[in-house]
Amino acid sequence: MEPRISIITLGVQDLDRSVDFYRDGLGLPLQEGYEGQIAFFELIGTWLALYPRESLSADANQSPSGDGFQGFTMAHNVGSREDVDQLISKASSAGAQVVKEPQDTEWGGYSGYFKDPDGFLWEIAWNPYFKIE
Repeated sequence: MEPRISIITLGVQDLDRSVDFYRDGLGLPLQEGYEGQIAFFELIGTWLALYPRESLSADANQSPSGDGFQGFTMAHNVGSREDVDQLISKASSAGAQVVKEPQDTEWGGYSGYFKDPDGFLWEIAWNPYFKIE
């Protein structure tokens, strides 16, 4: 296996609501041709896909039920503490639930967490030891 992740696919309850959140709320670039079946956002180095939760669970032969902490988070690193504050605020304005206000971390950085409309956790972090290009 090559050391990369090509696509992260989130199983969402309401595809249009999630597209609105990621495209309009957070400003991610939606791939042209979105027709309400699956949405792709081209990111730097990977893609983010949104797919109806029922369809995704069926594709993976898994039950669509599940709640609470799913055992993973997604992280978006930014260039400064101020960028963390701005992006957490932007996500909140777009409908995200802030679950951890931005604050200093034990490892010397600064981060906060929000949940998207389907409860997926995103960490927004500034890490002075991690170069962002």
